[in-house]
Amino acid sequence: MSDPQSLLAAPSWIGRASERADVIDQRLVSEFMATLSPHIEARSTLPLGLHWCLAPDTVTSDELGRDGHPKLGISLPDLGLERRMWAGGELIYHGYFMLGDAVTKTSTIEDVTAKSGKSGKLVFVKVQQLYRARGALILEERQDIVYRQALPTSHDAAPASTTASSAYETQLPPGSWSITPTSILLFRYSAMTFNSHRIHYDEAYARQVEGYDGLVVHGPLQATFMLNLAVARSDSRLRRFIYRGVAPLICDGPFHVIAIPRDGALETKVVSRAGIVTMSGTAV
Repeated sequence: MSDPQSLLAAPSWIGRASERADVIDQRLVSEFMATLSPHIEARSTLPLGLHWCLAPDTVTSDELGRDGHPKLGISLPDLGLERRMWAGGELIYHGYFMLGDAVTKTSTIEDVTAKSGKSGKLVFVKVQQLYRARGALILEERQDIVYRQALPTSHDAAPASTTASSAYETQLPPGSWSITPTSILLFRYSAMTFNSHRIHYDEAYARQVEGYDGLVVHGPLQATFMLNLAVARSDSRLRRFIYRGVAPLICDGPFHVIAIPRDGALETKVVSRAGIVTMSGTAV
């Protein structure tokens, strides 16, 4: 259960800011392209979604919690809720990154909001990320992070079905991508983003402690595929992207990435092999 005193202290975190720096070098770009190929296209600008690999939180091993993330209370508030999820966000592009850029990332906690859901108490933390390079603001990002209560007891999720669902595949619009995630893909993406959250590589932990049906595909990885499909489907420069996590995407078989033109924008989504939308978004 959450600690009421922790929730009362949450407003004191609003406005807290930190700054980190990074450099976009050829090694990072090559690793990113190789890991996500063939769904990342070579073009004059760097691939979209690369920014999620820049200037991550770097703490020593003794500063990690049992979930593999930095302990709460270091860069994010300790609200007495142990489970963390990436719930969605928004990207506003003011320019594009270039190879060799020295990037400064400024992170500010903008809001902390408590709500109640079907699974109990939820707390949403809104974080603003500003990425600057060459003396200009390149990217403005909002990240929505949700905190949830820990499961009351050790939980063994049922093994995922091995029967693939082909019913949804027959409804896929032209130009959609079908991607089969593997534990290796998840590991390599975790390494590039310096994300040690155990739900992405420790299946026993993901099932027994967090209650998932298997390894979980990263939220920003799904968003990266949606971003790049949207660009592949459009001749225009991407200005804005809003996305929201709907359900966990389990690494248990092919998933589909879809981008459909609608009202001057592209409606994007990721759909699991069972036909469940796990992430939705709008690219302008």
